[in-house]
Amino acid sequence: MKKLEEVIVEIIEAGRFLDAKGWVPATSGNLSVRVDIDKIAITASGRHKGRLKPEDIILVDLEGQALGDKKPSAETLLHLLVYRTFPNVNAVVHTHSPNATLISRIAKGRVELEDYELLKAFPEIKTHETRLSVPVFENDQDMKRLSEKVEGYIKKHSNVYGFLIGSHGLYTWGESMERAILHAEAYEFLFECEIKLMSMR
Repeated sequence: MKKLEEVIVEIIEAGRFLDAKGWVPATSGNLSVRVDIDKIAITASGRHKGRLKPEDIILVDLEGQALGDKKPSAETLLHLLVYRTFPNVNAVVHTHSPNATLISRIAKGRVELEDYELLKAFPEIKTHETRLSVPVFENDQDMKRLSEKVEGYIKKHSNVYGFLIGSHGLYTWGESMERAILHAEAYEFLFECEIKLMSMR
């Protein structure tokens, strides 16, 4: 695993990139990286992702308890379910982009992405001749209840690389922060295409 100092730099750089794209406005979104088998580094609650400082990154255990005196985001539980479910995942990205937020309001239960060349950006997808479902979960201020619902779904379904929270945004992940951001970029393009298609029907 990487040193904590390296992880902090990685998260700060990712925050700046996502902010420049307009995908984490104001203090929205959160980013995390696995530090070792039982700890992750995650952005503290209420921080602007384009202006992160080292002190804005905190350590939590896999139960979501802060290893320090800073308050973790309430959405930490949604990150942790991903790390528990996928041992090979080392980074999780949560964005509040217009495309992800809008399509989560339009879609009824899931977004179906089919026959797009860019689907090959996701692991194990080798052809555009495939369909990828992105589940949409109703927003819930009870993060424990919401995380249990999401975790139950992704344990039962294969080929899940992200999920949407209604009127909220996207969660996606990867074996590295680079891959997690690549997946976020792919979803952004695909969601924009779907929204434009819907407007033409």
